[in-house]
Amino acid sequence: MLQLNSKTFNPEILYIFDCHNTGPSEGQHHHHDFLEMSIIMDGSVEYMIEDETIYLEKETVLLFNPGVYHHERYTADMDSTQIHIGFRNFMLQGFPRDHFPFNTSILDLQDFHAEFFAVCREILVEKAKGKAGYDLMLKTLVMKLIIYILRDARSNQLESNALKLSYEEQEKQTIVNDIIHYLEKHHTEEVSLSTLSQTLYISPTYISRVFKEETGESPINYLIKLRLTRAKELMENETDITVKEAANLVGYNDAYYFSKLFKKYYGKPPSAFLRRSS
Repeated sequence: MLQLNSKTFNPEILYIFDCHNTGPSEGQHHHHDFLEMSIIMDGSVEYMIEDETIYLEKETVLLFNPGVYHHERYTADMDSTQIHIGFRNFMLQGFPRDHFPFNTSILDLQDFHAEFFAVCREILVEKAKGKAGYDLMLKTLVMKLIIYILRDARSNQLESNALKLSYEEQEKQTIVNDIIHYLEKHHTEEVSLSTLSQTLYISPTYISRVFKEETGESPINYLIKLRLTRAKELMENETDITVKEAANLVGYNDAYYFSKLFKKYYGKPPSAFLRRSS
């Protein structure tokens, strides 16, 4: 059975968009360095996945691992409505990060088919309304989709070798999970490599190296992104909170420094995300 670590299950949602396409048209063959879920809500479409062309109809779920080439093709009599979701920072216990161990990109949902598509319809409604906190709600709904996929997974859908990690790789993964869990719990406090080293009884050099190997970034950069994400959520959802208050609540005493980091990461100053009472 595929298992998530509940302490560190916190996927980063890169985008969620819905679109309606009509033929004749054809996309460009491409791949991503993150996971993409494409959900055909209605209509029909041909998907070219690697070197194979497959005709697909409504209520079909596709899950593309990083590096899997794909594109859509429509003849004159075809059209479809789809939801596309890009995400990363996802990990199943014992498997590489950002990888679903299925032997096909086309998922066959059975036990949780109805529940899965009910959540998809919730996503469309939430996006259309755009109420306060909708981005957090959308993330919650995507997490539900992932859980339904895992609950519905069958042994005949899984890769035969499943790219299982070696014992040493699993040990490294465990260390990184412990670091992420610590950062999630203590991101409002003073955290440094020295703090992590003393807490985990591992050298700072080894922590930096293993974390970078597993996630592609340093623990401190991960901490900064975590703080800025939480600050954005606070400002979008809490009425009349100030930039200084948001900065303090996520661990920054210097509001000016916080604002510089925030603008560099989001491309806009934190004041652009403040929610004001009417």
